[in-house]
Amino acid sequence: MKATMTEYLRGLPKAELHVHIEGTLEPELAFQLAAKHGVRLPYATIDDLRRAYEFSDLQSFLDIYYAGADVLRDEDDFYLLTRAYLGKAHSQGVVHVEIFFDPQTHSARGVPFGTVLNGMRRALLESEHRRGMTFRLIPCVLRHLSASDAMSMLTEALPHRNAIAAIGLDSSETGHPPTKFREVFARAREAGLPAVAHAGEEGPSAYIHEALDVLEVRRIDHGVRCDEDEDLMERLARERVPLTVCPLSNVKLHVFDKLESHNMKRLLERGLCVTVNSDDPAYFGGYLLENYLAIQEALALTREQLTLLARNSIEASFLEPDPKRRWLEAIDAYAAIN
Repeated sequence: MKATMTEYLRGLPKAELHVHIEGTLEPELAFQLAAKHGVRLPYATIDDLRRAYEFSDLQSFLDIYYAGADVLRDEDDFYLLTRAYLGKAHSQGVVHVEIFFDPQTHSARGVPFGTVLNGMRRALLESEHRRGMTFRLIPCVLRHLSASDAMSMLTEALPHRNAIAAIGLDSSETGHPPTKFREVFARAREAGLPAVAHAGEEGPSAYIHEALDVLEVRRIDHGVRCDEDEDLMERLARERVPLTVCPLSNVKLHVFDKLESHNMKRLLERGLCVTVNSDDPAYFGGYLLENYLAIQEALALTREQLTLLARNSIEASFLEPDPKRRWLEAIDAYAAIN
């Protein structure tokens, strides 16, 4: 019997390439860690905190996101946070994850880079051993802070070069163009670190050009405003530059007024390497499966298109050629019998 759409998407092997580990902090764990560290949250109950997850724009989300991160203090906290996300992701058919984290958010509170990294890696290595889930880690520059602050973060990160796959750029996009961090990303390249960057979410399509030409990124995170520029659309398709799109996030932060208005289907039909991701799932109402299901229903995506999105996620990953090939073959085999 043919699988239902939910069953099909749950079992479909896929990668998640755009998830911020701090954005997977569910209210229950936030209260648990707040009690552990004696941190007073500005909400009386879990339900009060969950009700606060209504945002007018990116900045209104970031304000509560950074406040929530204050409960993350020691290595065990980052282990528990990452373990919880991996359990959810595995239950939804995720076979490979590339996780963003924000070292500057934690170093500002006296939490060293190594503490964050070691807690995350303990959970990731455990999951790799138990479930076969592979992973990559990507520290991100907070673009609302200074370039010198970003360079300090990179300096702290480089001794851990073997444990990180790339450098990223996130946080408040408006007014903080990629060129602000030209020297930081140049130094990362010299150290052999590839780059990815948030661009074209709230910022203009010109920021996507800058990320590609100035920061020399391999992937664009979000990138949905690329359709404002026909030449850019053609370039992204021609060069197979992946876009890590986050549908529920885009609606929650008012990038699109509703999912039915989202341009993901149009981008996919134009031949762009579009992928589906959850961004900050604890805040935006859905992990990867919920994003796939929501965009399928809103845009009437076919099974073939959904399978292509999963294939794109493997193609766009930082996996080596052999595991990429194996997962692509697994996706095709799964699609053939379901």
